[in-house]
Amino acid sequence: MEKFLEKYPHSSRINVAWGEMDALQHVNNVVYFRYFETARIDYFDRIYPLGAMYAKGVGPVISENQARYKRPVTFPDTLLVGVSISDVRDDRFTLHYEVFSERQQALTTTGSSMAVMFDFNSGTKARLPSELRLLLEQDLR
Repeated sequence: MEKFLEKYPHSSRINVAWGEMDALQHVNNVVYFRYFETARIDYFDRIYPLGAMYAKGVGPVISENQARYKRPVTFPDTLLVGVSISDVRDDRFTLHYEVFSERQQALTTTGSSMAVMFDFNSGTKARLPSELRLLLEQDLR
C-alpha cells in the first residue's frame, strides 16, 4: 500500500457497499466505472475544479472507458483509486486508473478513459483551456 500511496498521494478512498456485489458475490464489473468517475471528479477538484468551466458551457466528456479486472473485490473492503494522465492533446487527454484493495493489499483493477473537451452550447468538440492543459501536462506520468 505504501508504494501505491507514493505513486498516488491524492488517491480517492472508496468504501465497497454490500449492494455493489452481484450474484457471484463480488463487485459487479459496471461498478468500477463509478469508482473511476468518483476518482476522476476528486482528481479534478484537486487540480482544476470543473464548475467554472462547465458554467461557461465547456468541459470534458468521456468518449471511451476500459477496465481490466485482475482480482475480484468483495464486501467489506476499502479501495484506493489512483488517477494519472497521459496523451494530452489540443482537445483531449487520457486518464488512467489503478484500484488497490486495502483488504487484499493488492492491485485489483486497472482502467482508462478518454476525455474529450466539448462545447455544450454548439454541440462540438472544443480546445482544452490553456490553464487546464498546463496542469495536466505537469501531472503527466
